[in-house]
Amino acid sequence: MEPNRYHRVKRVLDRRQTDLTVCLEEVHKHHNLSAIIRTADAVGCHDIHAVWPHERRRVTNNTSGGSKNWVATHMHPSIEDAVASMRAAHPGTQILATNLSDKAVDFRAIDYTKPTAIIVGQEKLGISDRALALADHHIVVPMEGMVQSLNVSVATALILYEAQRQRTLAGLYEREPMLDAEVKHALLFEGCHPIIAKRCKEKNLPYPPLDDNGEIVADEQFWHILKFSQ
Repeated sequence: MEPNRYHRVKRVLDRRQTDLTVCLEEVHKHHNLSAIIRTADAVGCHDIHAVWPHERRRVTNNTSGGSKNWVATHMHPSIEDAVASMRAAHPGTQILATNLSDKAVDFRAIDYTKPTAIIVGQEKLGISDRALALADHHIVVPMEGMVQSLNVSVATALILYEAQRQRTLAGLYEREPMLDAEVKHALLFEGCHPIIAKRCKEKNLPYPPLDDNGEIVADEQFWHILKFSQ
């Protein structure tokens, strides 16, 4: 185990912004799913939410470039269920919907240092009326050309990086880690010891502790069970 790997993963997890998330309302094209998940990981989101009421789609490693391993995807049967879940996770979460309407504001006018959930809509039809009714604010990316909207993954990236900019200036990436300790340990272990993590899952063994350099701290019995038990 390279200590640098452990410390890099730990730093990433310590800076996760669990109160910043994206909700995909029936976004289904794989290249958009991949790009949004990669961007969410890049700006420090830990969770994204997805609404697919008609069929269950699974985001696989080949569509997300491995980012799926670091970003938790939560599936919901309806937008109402998704919004309720996001607000339950962080009470007071502001719900933003990307939509060109009379009350829409420039996406940069929003205070993203607050707990925030950004709803983006399906590629062809956009965001549903039900989702718009649940939103606290409608936001738009200003357009100066003939087209009226950007690709959903591009628009999401712009909004998330504005959120990252504001949160960086406010020092939110340096605050006390937000991830649950058990979740963090599991991700650290799986990220640093993937082969042993797989064996632990096969044998229904809990992950043992890690020392300050990411090395496994376990007794002989653990290694014996890992090696020999069926």
